[in-house]
Parts: sequence; C-alpha cells; structure tokens
Amino acid sequence: MGSAAYQLSGTLDPGVISQRDIISIRNKETRMKNLALYALVALAAAACASNEKKDTPVADRSSGVQQQQSGMSSSTTQQQKPMNPVAGNPLNDPNSPLSKRSVYFDFDSNAVKDEYRGLVQAHSRYMTTDKRDARIRIEGNCDERGSREYNLALGQRRAEAVKQVMTVLGVTSGRIETTSYGEEKPAATGHDESAWAQNRRADIKYSGE
Repeated sequence: MGSAAYQLSGTLDPGVISQRDIISIRNKETRMKNLALYALVALAAAACASNEKKDTPVADRSSGVQQQQSGMSSSTTQQQKPMNPVAGNPLNDPNSPLSKRSVYFDFDSNAVKDEYRGLVQAHSRYMTTDKRDARIRIEGNCDERGSREYNLALGQRRAEAVKQVMTVLGVTSGRIETTSYGEEKPAATGHDESAWAQNRRADIKYSGE
C-alpha cells in the first residue's frame, strides 16, 4: 500500500524512500548544479573572448589612424610653416621707415613739413634705442634757382632744421653733423618743378655711408 500510495500521489514520503533513492536524487542534483556551473563558466569565457576580439582591432586601427593623422599633420605643418626672413639692416630694408632718408622742403623754405616728421621720429628713435652709438650727417640741398651762396646758406638751414627736430626727440647734438651742398648735388637733373621738388631736400647719412 505504501508503495502504491507513493506512486499515485507523486509525493515523496520519507517513510517509504530507500537510502538508494536518496543517494540517486542527490547525485542528480549534484550533476545539475555542476552542469549549471559549467554553463555559467562557458558563457563567461565566451563573453571575455568576444570582448577581447572586439577591443583589440579597434584599438589597433585607432592607434594607426591617430599616428597617420599625426604624421600627416606634422608634415603639413612643416610644409606650410613660412620661413622667417633673415634679419638684416633696417636702414636697407625697403619695408622699414628707416630706409627713407630724405626730407623734402617747399620752395625757399627750411620748415620741416608734417608729412616728414614721422620719418625724422623713426630715425631719432633708432638712434636713441637700437643704435645709441650711431652718428649721422645731415646734408642740405637746394634746386638750381638762386645764387650759389644763397643756396649754400639755405641748404645749411634745412640741415639744421632736421637736426633741431632730432635733438628735441632725444638725440644728442654731438652725434649729428650738418653740412650744405647747395645746388651742387641734385637728385634730378631736369629743369622743371618735378626735378626741383626732388632737389629741395635734406639727406640723412649714417657714419660709414
């Protein structure tokens, strides 16, 4: 009866289960646990392998692209980087205001016009900051009209007028020499106003020139 009752009800009755049945049940449970554990371990291993396969190529490609881009950028920078011009004498640089040496005057005048004060200031600044030991000679000139004596005197006044502006701007008087050539050194040889305008001038010459 007990055995029949067990089979019909489907329940486990400790009173009718033999020790062999209990061992069998425990072995089944152990096998199921082991299978579940193996399955978990296999899934974890598969996941790790998948991550390694995904990560490794991406890192390699990214590194290669970054290195390529870095190399290309460096090469482009080197190609586009302008070369710095060799520093030269600003007195001979056409882009420098110091390359302009002549102050021009109106007819029969020794007044330094406003349009040339910037030029005189540039040379004064150069002599008081960059070339504190430089010395200059200011040469006064005139056009061909007027007597020789008059033009020599007018040329001297023109040279002195430029010197006066430079001394006011800080250049010591002893570093500036003045002289006059009158009409003897024309810049233009014509006999019209265009030529005369170029000859009414004072030229700034640095020592050694």
